[in-house]
Amino acid sequence: MKMSKIEENVCKKIMMRAKVGKKKYGVTMERGDLTSKEWMTHLSEELMDSLVYIEKLMTMEEEYE
Repeated sequence: MKMSKIEENVCKKIMMRAKVGKKKYGVTMERGDLTSKEWMTHLSEELMDSLVYIEKLMTMEEEYE
């Protein structure tokens, strides 16, 4: 299956993030030391961060209008 350039870029970014994570934390996503609750906590923290980024961008857009 042929992917679009956009999908290829996303895959490259995922690979780069995996390398950064392995270097920073010494483990991969296949780690088995976290509970489901701990994984959900990590996810909720990441989602909250993304909302902060969205709010920042929205504020910037409002300032340019």
